[in-house]
Amino acid sequence: MSILISVESAEFIYLLEKTGATKGNLSVQLTKLQEAGYISIEKSFRNKYPLTTCMVTPLGVEAFERYVEAIKEILNL
Repeated sequence: MSILISVESAEFIYLLEKTGATKGNLSVQLTKLQEAGYISIEKSFRNKYPLTTCMVTPLGVEAFERYVEAIKEILNL
C-alpha cells in the first residue's frame, strides 16, 4: 500500500519488483486490498500479454492516512 500511495497507478510487475514478494503472495494481498475497497485493479492486455494495473481508491487513501496517524501516536511523534 505504501508503494501504491506514492504513484498514480502501478503495474503488477512493478509491484512485484519493489516488494520482492512472490507472484502468488502479491496477488493474494492485492485481492484483499481490492475486497476492502482500498485499491482498484484493472486487467487488460499490452501486445497480447496480460497487464494488471492497480490504483489506490479514495477510501484507500483515507485508510492509509488513518494508519499513518495511528503509527505516529504509538511512536509519540
